[in-house]
Amino acid sequence: MTDTRRLPTKKRDWIRLIEELGLRPNKGRGQNFLLDPEVIHAIAKAADITRDDWVIEIGPGLGILTQELLARAGTVTAIEIDMVLASHIRATFGDIPDFALVQGDALAINFDELVRGRPFRIAANLPYSAGAAIVQRFLETSTSLRSATIMLQKEVGERILAEPPNMSIPAVAVQISASGYEDFIVPPESFWPSPAVDSMVLTLVPHEQPLVERADRARFFALVNAGFRHRRKNIANSLHDETRFAKSAIADVLVSASIDPGRRAQTLSVIEWIDLFAAWERAALTAQA
Repeated sequence: MTDTRRLPTKKRDWIRLIEELGLRPNKGRGQNFLLDPEVIHAIAKAADITRDDWVIEIGPGLGILTQELLARAGTVTAIEIDMVLASHIRATFGDIPDFALVQGDALAINFDELVRGRPFRIAANLPYSAGAAIVQRFLETSTSLRSATIMLQKEVGERILAEPPNMSIPAVAVQISASGYEDFIVPPESFWPSPAVDSMVLTLVPHEQPLVERADRARFFALVNAGFRHRRKNIANSLHDETRFAKSAIADVLVSASIDPGRRAQTLSVIEWIDLFAAWERAALTAQA
């Protein structure tokens, strides 16, 4: 078996490597390098990776998680947008037969084309700036994802995993495709440089079938966005402000979906949004008849 242990073990050596690579953490990309080996082990353990798994890592950075994944998984593919980091990752792990590097933007990659129906898992320390968007991207485009164990800014993780009465658009967007749970919280001192906030490791498991079909999602999210547009107003008034329907018609649609018009958007569960969408579609078709 190829030895995958290629990287420093002490923080001072990691910082020396960062300096040798001429790296300056990119605030625009939310870069903070995770250097805590205990957290790395905990992420890999939470991901429940075995030799039967193909793992895709988004944003490998210096490769500290990559190294752990290679020790556990059958195959690892890393996606890295930064040219310097991609070059470092290629030089470090490029001779390992079961490793592949894709240099590119995870927000632009079509995961269906990349995986071609092969089951895979995701394990990643996602950048604060684009983490939520990347999550949405792979959930929307992939049909063979088994699970995703990811680290995000704690606040973003809480929004994704939110439940009524604290729902959010990101929560609805993720939860129509997957269920999720928090694994653990990561303190700032596990990173260099240390961010000003905590991070969260969470795991998402896709539903066997998405709760909203792809063909319907644009219309579904138009309704969700309209409902959340005015968070201080009840959902009937928010929908009235954003659509052409009269207040009385909107109230009728809400009641037909068993939703009190006086409730606010953040109190609706994902299932209630789906029921409301179905009622809204029926009302729209009736109005057009």
